Amino acid sequence: MTACVLAVAWAGGAGAADGRTVADPVSEAKKLATPFLPGANDWSCKPGAKHPRPLVLVHGTLSLREEFLLTAPLYKKAGYCLFALDYGREPLTGLLIGGTGPMTESARQLATFVDGVLAATGTRQVDIVGYSQGGVLPRQYMKFEGGARKVHTFVGISPPNHGGRVELLDALLDEQPWLKAMFKGFFDPLNKFGDKLPVPCRACTDQLAGSGFMHRLNQGGDTVPGVSYTVIVSKRDAFLGRYQDHFLKGPNVHNIVLSDICPLRFPGHLAMMHDAVAARLALNALDPAHAVKPSC
Repeated sequence: MTACVLAVAWAGGAGAADGRTVADPVSEAKKLATPFLPGANDWSCKPGAKHPRPLVLVHGTLSLREEFLLTAPLYKKAGYCLFALDYGREPLTGLLIGGTGPMTESARQLATFVDGVLAATGTRQVDIVGYSQGGVLPRQYMKFEGGARKVHTFVGISPPNHGGRVELLDALLDEQPWLKAMFKGFFDPLNKFGDKLPVPCRACTDQLAGSGFMHRLNQGGDTVPGVSYTVIVSKRDAFLGRYQDHFLKGPNVHNIVLSDICPLRFPGHLAMMHDAVAARLALNALDPAHAVKPSC
């Protein structure tokens, strides 16, 4: 039997989000893998008894593939088969950044990636840790793209679950002046746009409170049955709105405020992507039977 036929015959039914069979789901997933991330995307990895499900990392908006550089080795060291998705690259900005495309399309990319991970590892479910937009996108995947039965545990770090209250693009660029300068050189060589940069970011619009995307995602409840949810936030993470807006409601939901665990810890939104305590809390949510008290 050829490798192609084996891929199609894989138990669990590898298929595209619209129900079409994908002849080689692993090859399609590899096209979406984050390159050069230490410990991630070893397609020969097979989960062991300690962690029987592969772990998928999902980055945020304006991604330069840096979100998990410091924390991915922690997940790998814990013994996970680790995979990381690189999604949402638009034609104009894709050479520089990811996470800017429409979130409905990005959720379909996540569906393709997870199917490939499941096929490669021979498993039926994954766990997911997502940062910022990556903490919302899997909810779209689970609710509308057939992902609910394929996800066991989902951890969102600083996810704008009910939409941000400020313009996301401006807020992100204001917190990263070096990135703003890079965009200015890329989009505005003649300096004719002033402070408003014409950076295409449809995902930024999707993440605004009251957007059509947010309305559809949260209509009828925040969660889907059968998935364990954990949300990890910082009280200082306010540029997307009130930190309480990140919380989820529903069964099997655990909302954690970082300063409730470590009273003097108030990282901002961007700092949360590298925060060791947030990563430790994520690991505890993934494996509560072997939880370790974070070092503050």
